[in-house]
Amino acid sequence: MIDPRRLRILRAVADHRTVTAAAAALYLTPSAVSQQLAALEQETGHSLLTRSGRGVRLTAAGEILLGHAHEVLAQLERAEAELAAYAGGSAGEVTVAAFATGIAEVLAPAIARLALERPGIRLRVRDAEGDQSLPLLLDGEADLALAVEYRGAPGADDGRLSVLPLYAEPFDAVLPSGHPLADLPAVSLADLSDSDWVGQYPGNPCHDVTLLACELAGFQPRFVHSSDDFRAVTALVGAGAGVALVPRSALRGMDLKEVQVRPVAGPAATRRVFAATRRGAETHPLIAPVLAALVRESERLPAH
Repeated sequence: MIDPRRLRILRAVADHRTVTAAAAALYLTPSAVSQQLAALEQETGHSLLTRSGRGVRLTAAGEILLGHAHEVLAQLERAEAELAAYAGGSAGEVTVAAFATGIAEVLAPAIARLALERPGIRLRVRDAEGDQSLPLLLDGEADLALAVEYRGAPGADDGRLSVLPLYAEPFDAVLPSGHPLADLPAVSLADLSDSDWVGQYPGNPCHDVTLLACELAGFQPRFVHSSDDFRAVTALVGAGAGVALVPRSALRGMDLKEVQVRPVAGPAATRRVFAATRRGAETHPLIAPVLAALVRESERLPAH
């Protein structure tokens, strides 16, 4: 009989690619993880891992077992959800990992709504960039993730996740005041190909959106300055350090006296925001109301 706890360890190793990183995510020692994996190989009668450079990768047998692990762990999440529902599920804590503007746009209003409608549900928020919330969710450090699509993100068919689209928003071009294109009603990205750029660090989903939009316009942006803080990005543009693409919601409430904000002509750079849970947990009586509140708040956002 295969111990499902060892399947969770196998999945963590597959996600993190090293025993040490998986152990840290699971709050175990590397030796404990290695012992559990060895026991799992004994249970299955197959070698499940092989060394690859400084890390490990799954063997063919390991990949087969990982697919079943997704299903088994999802079913266990469903079992917990049904048991919680049976017990009433009227009170408890839900941890949400979310990026800053997503918190401001939909999560904070959802918390206010739930305080009135479901006062027994307590939300604990972890501020995480759009590419960090899903690992926190999969490692069990969050119950729900508010994230954005990015290169390398798990797809909608990922067996570990249940994904709920929420909203999409465009990026606007932010130019220094006095820029030659600042008086146009909309800016073509191709006309900014020779400019210096201010952007987020590689790995940030907004960096990926900017890079892809510029590639579709026929050029590689020349990133001179980097910051993951949109206020810092806007301040650098205002100082004449370059141009930038910034999500429209991030510009609300900012001091924009030193910059000009223009929509992008043609196909716009867009980020798509979604909520995710571990598959099987979406019906949990504490998580389902949070998802519903996020959907309602997304529907109340101004049209872009």
